[in-house]
Formats: sequence, structure tokens, C-alpha cells
Amino acid sequence: MILRNVGFGRSWAKAACLVAGLSVYGLADNPISTYHYLADPGAAADDEYFYIITDSDDPAPANATGYSIKALYGFRSKDMQNWTDFGIIYDARKVNGINDIWASGIAVHDGTLYIVFPDGGGGGVGYIKAPSIEGPWTNAVGRGSDKLVGGRNGLIGCDGVAWCFDPGIFIDDDGTTYVTWGGGESDGRPNTDNFDIVKLNDAKDAPVGNGSHVKVNNLPTRKMLEASYIHKHKGNYYFSYSTGWQQGAPTIDYGMSSNVMGPYTWKGTILGDPSMNGRSINGNNNHHGIAEFKGHSYVVYHDRRIAKGHNGLEIIPADDGQPKPNEGYHRSVSVDEMFYNSDGTIQTVKVTDEGPKQIENFDPYDWYPALTSSKQKGIRSRSNFTLGKVAEHYLLPLSTKESWIRVSGVDFGTAATGFTVEAASAADGNKIEIRTGSATGTLAGTCSLKNTGSKTSFAENKCDVEGLKGVVNYVFLVFKGSQDSTMVVKAWGFEGSGTTPPEPQKPFGGTAWAIPGKIEMENFDEPGTGRGAGMDSYSDNDGDDHGAESNGGKSYREGTGVDIYKKATGYVVGYNQTDEWLEYTVKIASAGDYTMYAAVASANATSGFKLSIDGDDITESIAVPQATSGEDNYDDYNKVSANVKLPAGEHILRFTVTGDWMDIDYINFVAGADALDTDPLEGTEKIGRNVKLNMASAAKFDVFDMNGKKIASFEARDMAEAAKLWRTGSVEGAERARGLNLIRNRSNGMVTKVRAAR
Repeated sequence: MILRNVGFGRSWAKAACLVAGLSVYGLADNPISTYHYLADPGAAADDEYFYIITDSDDPAPANATGYSIKALYGFRSKDMQNWTDFGIIYDARKVNGINDIWASGIAVHDGTLYIVFPDGGGGGVGYIKAPSIEGPWTNAVGRGSDKLVGGRNGLIGCDGVAWCFDPGIFIDDDGTTYVTWGGGESDGRPNTDNFDIVKLNDAKDAPVGNGSHVKVNNLPTRKMLEASYIHKHKGNYYFSYSTGWQQGAPTIDYGMSSNVMGPYTWKGTILGDPSMNGRSINGNNNHHGIAEFKGHSYVVYHDRRIAKGHNGLEIIPADDGQPKPNEGYHRSVSVDEMFYNSDGTIQTVKVTDEGPKQIENFDPYDWYPALTSSKQKGIRSRSNFTLGKVAEHYLLPLSTKESWIRVSGVDFGTAATGFTVEAASAADGNKIEIRTGSATGTLAGTCSLKNTGSKTSFAENKCDVEGLKGVVNYVFLVFKGSQDSTMVVKAWGFEGSGTTPPEPQKPFGGTAWAIPGKIEMENFDEPGTGRGAGMDSYSDNDGDDHGAESNGGKSYREGTGVDIYKKATGYVVGYNQTDEWLEYTVKIASAGDYTMYAAVASANATSGFKLSIDGDDITESIAVPQATSGEDNYDDYNKVSANVKLPAGEHILRFTVTGDWMDIDYINFVAGADALDTDPLEGTEKIGRNVKLNMASAAKFDVFDMNGKKIASFEARDMAEAAKLWRTGSVEGAERARGLNLIRNRSNGMVTKVRAAR
């Protein structure tokens, strides 16, 4: 289970922050990740985290002569030294309508993260948002797979820019959003100094127009090539970009203005060609992001440190397995602190191996995704990206050689007493040693891993530790095993003086729901506290409570983000999206057959849900009928039913959404199969599965495209006749349709797919 908004972590106990205890050795190491090739970083920050997104050079073969970029990676840090890698947060290979994902931009505002990404260069700029860095990421444009800029159905044109890519996004203090893009040379704009800035109408929802639109031309003394970016510092706006390699090694230059839309005056270079000891650690391009965090300013950028084996770094084999990849197409991401002069101009950044100083101590008494570290060796990682879900990312130790991760500046307070790790092990003898100082330093404890039988089955493993107190400069998790590729680590954390004992989830109001009986959906269980799996009682894809406005601006369940609306009949759970879920502790009087009735409403044609007990499904996906009047009618409630078998005793019932945009009021369980509903809807006739039916001889049918947009309505005697009429083009609207369509019977909610006549 992944905890909403904070990935695997929720801070139930905070160790004392003893910044003074940080030594000069508690420094970050560049690059931030040494186990895969990353490039083109963007940066953003809020009060709690510094965020970095990158794209990936991992797919590129050793002899690459071009880029193969398919995914975005996400990182965050509280202290600028220890980074949590969430792996692939968005994957072009698993999102329809996207080819490649190149250099992207990120911003954060009011608890929501926004990303603009280029689709394969000329395919336009996409715009997505999420409640946390690990996702789930959804289209912020709001119209299927439409783009923000250019490409298919872009809201804004590329304005003649040849390279409609490398977008940046900036959200001003007042919430106004600006996007910049561009580069290259075209017939319409013949020089390479071509960037655009566009002002969006709304940052929080879909942009609805172009807003203001300006061109940025001929700013520098050198050619403006790509990677445009806007940031703000003490009232000044900064427009930065990468210069062209045609005039020597590319640099990150910038201009200043008192107005975000310009005009900008060129001031100088933020970042020169990254080099150390007179030797370049970069190549023929660069990309950057800039953000302020906890009183400091930082720039992130890419280089070729890993591919060059700089400073003893292990050269990672290329994706095709060759040990020495082409340096030019295998990049890595680093970060350094950036400083301003008194007049607001920027000092040229000093590129370092150490990176920025750690700005606060690391709290070991939280629960962390496995790839949380300041340095790594002998490891690989695996991402399981699924569109619409929170990212899953795993640590894969190469345990037959030197394999470890390091965490720096760790504040154990009075003392740590134990260590817990969630891991899969497909062999006996796998273990994790906890050491201080170095990978061979003082042993604090050894955690042996249970053999789970596979690399996809996880278990929690606990062990005692000793000697961990106060601020420890370096803590190493060292991976040991007789063979590689048998160990997968998911999450870890320490116990001790700063740990709160875990408590399981509990029923809302303290009493389990009785079955037979009625369950009010807004009263799902209170979440548990602690670490590991099974602590949360809900999963909501969107951190905003869209129902609060109906309740005088106050959420019925504060802090959950679950969308609970106040209506005349009481509270209902609405705005339900696919894969969201709610859990309820239930007490079932006796084992046997029951009939489940659910009061539901939807204006959508493809809404649905399923139920499970203790993780085992007790229903298939149940379709929710569309409202019989009005596309936006969520007050037209229907009853759907299903026969279920239930075990006796206390259990966890889970309600899971299988199709978007439905509301649900309650669920009622009645003893016996095909039993009559003990709590029927008033004024409705109930036939068969207790769905409201249109009693006319001819039924009404609605037709939708595959994006859920209604395109036609007509009458037919039954579904077979409706499908035939649509297939043969015998009803109005069929002649304009293309490809597969959904036909839904308004009366009973039945849906079928039909290919339109052409």
C-alpha cells in the first residue's frame, strides 16, 4: 500500500533537528544518482521538499549517435544531500499519443505539482499535474490526450518555432502560470534566437486560452539555442537558456527583467561548460533548472561524470549491455548552490564534486522508499509505471560485489533500537548489514531477509541495532548475498527513541459496520499510524477535496482529500476516479449468501466499481448507470445490486473505483441471495437487478466516443437492434463517427462496443 501524497513516508515522529551536529564531511556527492543515466533536469521547491525531474538516457545503446528518451524520473530531498528516487513517474511507452519525452519543466503551487514535457520534439508540449512527485500524473489540459502547445489538438500553436520543445513552467506568487518553449530555426523565424512565453489563464485547472504571448529574440551576445527557463528572485525575473554549441561549449546564460513577459536584458553566464581540474565533464549540450529552497538557491544540470568515470565513478554499462557507452549520449544529473550579487545579477556557479551542503539532519524514524540515499554503489533499480497510479520503484542490489547505499547526516537522537526493511528475496542467505563510517565500518546490526519465493512477493524483516545515537555522519546499508538478482528492496526505516508504536486502522466512530446492514460511504475507516504496508484506509488520486464547497468550505474528513459532498439526503462520496479506494471495518453476523445494493449516480457512460473482502474480490466490476437526464446530472440516483458470499466475523471491506466519475451514497447488504432491498430508493420501480428502468416499449440509447464524449442518442427495442442501427449507419450521427464507439442503454446501464459505419 502506498500512502497518499507522501509516497511511502508519513512523518509520525520527528527526530530533533541538530543542524549544528553536521560535520564538514556531511556533504552530498554529485551526481545525485550513480546507477542510471539521467539528463535534462528541471527543478521546483515548496516549503518541505526540493524536487528534481529528469529524463532518461538508459534506453540508449553503447554506440548511440542519437538520443532515445522515453521516460521522466522524479526525485525529492528535504536536506539537499539525501535524495529519494521515485523512478519512472511518466513513461511515453505506456501513454497513448506520446512518442518520446525530452527535456521537461516542473513547478509546484498550493500542494499540486505541474510538469510540461515535449512530445518527441515536433509533437508539441504536454501538460500534466499530480498531488505529489510520485503521481499519479493526469492531463492538466483536460481534454483526453490533447496538448498544451502544438501537436495534435494543441491549445496554443508553436508560433513558427522549429524546435517546439524544452519547455519551462513558472508559477508566479499570485498563482499565474507561464510556459516558455522554443529553439531552432525555421522559414518563419530564420535565426536560432527563437523562444516564446505564454501566459495561461488558469494554473489549477485546464488552460482555456492563449492569454498573453510574447517572443524573446536576440537577447544574448551568443546564440540562444534551447532549454528556456524562468525563475524569480527578490522581485526580479530571470530568463535563462542554453547557448549553441556552434560557438564553442554551450553555457547557461540569462537575462533580467522587472516584468515576467520582458523585455529581458542579457546579463551573463550562470553555468559555464562544467569542467573540473581543467577537464570537461560535460559535452555538447546542457539543460538546467533553478529553485529557491529554505533560504538557498540551487541550479541542477547534467554532465557526463558517470560515462567518463570521473573521480572514480563506476561506469554504468549501456542499455544493450556494453560496458563503455558513448559519453555524448549517456548523461548524469548534478546540483550545486547558486549565489546572487547585491544588484541581483547571478554569480557564475562553481561546479563541484561535493554538491551543496546538507541543510538539515536526516530523520531515520520515518518510512522511506528504498532508493533514499546520498550515494550508491553496485546497485540497479526497477520501475513499474502504470498510467493513473502512483509510481513504484525498487532497489536491486548486485549483492555478489560491493553493493550499498549511504545516508548522510542522520540524527538518531537518544538511540535507535531496530531496523525494518520491506523486501523480496528469491534465495536463502540474503541480508542487509547496517554500518557506520564506511561500507566496511562499524557493524550496528544485520537484518536477514525472509525467502519470499520470488522477487515480486514482499515481506517485512526486522532486526536489532546498537551504537546508533546522536548525529552519525554516514550510515551504510550494505547488501550481501551469494548471487545477484535475487533481492528486491521496497522500503526501510529505523525504530527507536523517535518512533511512535504503530496502530492499525480503526472503524470510523469506533464501531464496525454491521452486516446485514447499511454502510454510509463517507464514514470510511480512520487510517492507521506507523510504517509498512496496511496502514492507510483510503487512496485518493487528487489531494483537493472538491466537495468542501458544498459544506461551507470545510471538508467532512479533514486531511484526507476524499471528495465528500453535502446533499439534501446527507453526505455522498463523489468525484471518484479509477483505482481510488475506501476501506470499512465490517462485522458480518454469519457466513453465507447476501445481496448487495449500492445507491450510485453518474453522468458518465463508463463508471463502475468493485468490492473485496480482506483483499479478495467478492464482485466483478459493476457498471453504474448513466443519468437519464442531463450529461451533468449527479442527483439522479440508481440502485445496482449483486449477489455476494461473505465470511463471518470482522473483516476489511474495500470499495474500489473501476470507471471514472461516479458518486456513491451508501451500500446496503441484505441476507440471502436475490433478496429484496430493505432500503429502496423512494418513488422508483425496481426490476431484476434493482436498476431504475424506462418502462416504455422502446429504450433510449446513448453513444459515446472512446474518450467518454456523448456523440448521439436514439431509440431501439433492445441492445442488439441498437448495435445494428449504429453499425449500419441507420441513425443520425453514425455517419460522422469513426472507429470504436460505446453504446449504453439508459435504462439498465448495459454497455457494448460497436464499430461505426464509414
